[in-house]
Amino acid sequence: MATEVKLPRLGQGMESGTIVRWLKAEGDPVEKGEPLYELDTEKVTQEVEAEASGVLLKIAVAEGEVEVGHTVAVIGEQGEDVSAFVSSNGGEAPAPAAEEPAREREPEPGGNGQAPAPAPTREGGRIKASPLARRIARERGIDLAQVRGTGPEGRIVAEDVERAEHAPGAAPTPAPVVSGEVDEIPLTSVRKTIARRLTEAWQAPVFQLRVSADMTATNELRQRLVDSGLDPKPTVSDILTKLAAVALLRHRELNAHFTGESIRRFPTANVGLAVAAPQGLVVPVIRSAERLTLAEIAQARSDLVSRARENKLRLEDIEDGTFTISNLGMFGIEEFTAVLNPPQVAIVAIGAADPRPVAVDDGHDVVTRPMMSMTLTCDHRAVDGADGAQFLRTLKGFLEMPGLAL
Repeated sequence: MATEVKLPRLGQGMESGTIVRWLKAEGDPVEKGEPLYELDTEKVTQEVEAEASGVLLKIAVAEGEVEVGHTVAVIGEQGEDVSAFVSSNGGEAPAPAAEEPAREREPEPGGNGQAPAPAPTREGGRIKASPLARRIARERGIDLAQVRGTGPEGRIVAEDVERAEHAPGAAPTPAPVVSGEVDEIPLTSVRKTIARRLTEAWQAPVFQLRVSADMTATNELRQRLVDSGLDPKPTVSDILTKLAAVALLRHRELNAHFTGESIRRFPTANVGLAVAAPQGLVVPVIRSAERLTLAEIAQARSDLVSRARENKLRLEDIEDGTFTISNLGMFGIEEFTAVLNPPQVAIVAIGAADPRPVAVDDGHDVVTRPMMSMTLTCDHRAVDGADGAQFLRTLKGFLEMPGLAL
């Protein structure tokens, strides 16, 4: 019996999602648990797995925004009648395959010589293409005017751009000529969420505290870990994640969420790491970081950052964070102020560890030490100045003498 593929609710409060592209075509065999399509939600773009095995009999929604619970496809046995499923779907989904006008396809190399697909459809002088297709084309230097669209009404989708890039005899796109034309980039769901959450954060009454830590001992620890042959190599951020997690459990006022009605303090530190990804700023989470070894944190960080930059994070990768670390030290930034990540009540901004003169021996001598600036931003509705100061003092002590965290 055929099975309807409905848009799932992947997180609390999710009401809709945007289908970016299908990973299977109509008529393809599908195994349960196999990636079926890519879905863009407010938080992340991820692959949605098939919940049944069989043949993909019908794609009801080729791409576009769809409400949770809407039928987007049908899986069943070859030859089954799926008209009842499609007709009962309501017909309100954008660009359903059932309403898509017939069109000829781009002939495959060595094919039967059928006519080429129509040129890209223009709307108001602008080529119709999905946001993901535009981003891929921009990153790879592909001229969308030379790409044949196979989406609804000739719209260019991501697969069209990838196919054009690997087409035999494809000529490199010449350098763009500056013509004064405005490049309008539609906001993705992730970018809209970033804008909304940062606006919320800006409304919170916050304060900042700043200290500098002598990174001599932490740098030495990191070098010993690297020399031991650990793979992936631990970074200063990995050590910072571990030490911050231990410090958070000693100062749980900062390991908390502000809900508007209450303050929720957590018994474990789920530390988020701000990562600059192609789709925008994302914050994957290392859960219960205080319980992990540095090798385990390094492995988790490497996996999360790699998948963030490949746009392959899952919803569970970015949920339930209790505190965030934003590190721009690798860019040479000496110090900065990070914006809160609601509903979390605190975030620490990490600058570069630069050599600076430091007074030692009660000021009788001056030496050069690698000093790293840390700026803590706190939500004053949940955290008082003394709470933030005590946390920073503990974290600074751990960085200057990591053994204190044991």
